[in-house]
Amino acid sequence: MRMIVRVLLLLTHLFILFYKEGIHMINFNIPPFTGKETEYMTKAIQNHKISGDGEFTKKCNKWIEDKTGTAKALLTTSCTHATEMAALLADIKPGDEVIMPSYTFVSTADAFVLRGATAVFVDIRPDTMNIDENLIEDAITEKTRAIVPVHYAGVACEMDTIMEIAGRHDLKVVEDAAQGVDAYYKGKALGTIGDFGCYSFHETKNYTMGEGGAILFNGDQYLEKAEILREKGTDRSKFFRGQVDKYRWMDYGSSYLPSELNAAYLYAQLEQHKKISDKRMQIYDFYNENLRFLAEEGKIQQPYVPEECTHNAHMYYIKVHDIQVRTRLLKYLREKDICSVFHYVPLHSAPAGKKFGRFSGEDVYTTKESERLMRLPMFYNLDMEDAKRVVDAIASFDGF
Repeated sequence: MRMIVRVLLLLTHLFILFYKEGIHMINFNIPPFTGKETEYMTKAIQNHKISGDGEFTKKCNKWIEDKTGTAKALLTTSCTHATEMAALLADIKPGDEVIMPSYTFVSTADAFVLRGATAVFVDIRPDTMNIDENLIEDAITEKTRAIVPVHYAGVACEMDTIMEIAGRHDLKVVEDAAQGVDAYYKGKALGTIGDFGCYSFHETKNYTMGEGGAILFNGDQYLEKAEILREKGTDRSKFFRGQVDKYRWMDYGSSYLPSELNAAYLYAQLEQHKKISDKRMQIYDFYNENLRFLAEEGKIQQPYVPEECTHNAHMYYIKVHDIQVRTRLLKYLREKDICSVFHYVPLHSAPAGKKFGRFSGEDVYTTKESERLMRLPMFYNLDMEDAKRVVDAIASFDGF
């Protein structure tokens, strides 16, 4: 009994000591919360409308349209589903090929593989981690139907070149702008340059609804088919607008409508988008400025943003010498109660990547650069004192 009391006293003492000194785990991500989310969710409940396409879904759609200048935006249950919709609208069929980077999330490939297409992976640029636009044309065959540029970390791919190649070869362009909300290429919002744009509002993104996304169209020619596809293959959207007297099963489809509760949560954040963006930029700039000396010493490499690109501070990453250094640094930070993480394992190296895809050309940078990269804590509610702790911890690491 005395031993138990002593252990409890010791634990209490340690807790008080740690709390007093402000020692706590710094998470890699915490979903943003601005204050009005619960109010708007309550309002959705009071409206007696918590299924899809209610007041808040429409407000989110309009916000995206106004902010980006896209012809039409439709909120979806996820960016994965937005990309699946794009694949269906682009009429991707079994035997087709779709060009994309291997350094991306699985959903980029899944959407097209589900249609029976082959994912053709192209190497990335080591500066931006985006698809190397100069290698795309070599990957085109008579089976190629689309190009999927992925805007990594909210930094745009070289879209002028990609659109020119797509135009010459009559290919669709599906922008994976999961990380690209409120980021721009030569003044154009990411997601509005290709035929389709796909956004993510996952809890790890700048603005969130827990799980959710949106599909953007460059023209109205896809709208009617998209609405039918999104509404289980029916013309229900027309029915609710009073354009038909009853809704019918018109074509194949699925249910891609998010709940009004999710949309209400998101809309509260879209209203506060500048506040969220400013805070993330503050953290990004703090990391960038205070870690520059390590880059100048050749110990790390910092993110590169081309002059024509406006990023959105979606993430802050550094690159170290190799995977061994990264493993040691991640462990070192974890021991200091800081959660930093690596990112994608290249898809072409995964079992499904080997089954459903192939790599075009040589993997010069995809694997090598992916093994060097690690992401630092970045979220709206991150305290700047915690950001300083992250910087100080990296600066004190002697294993570069």
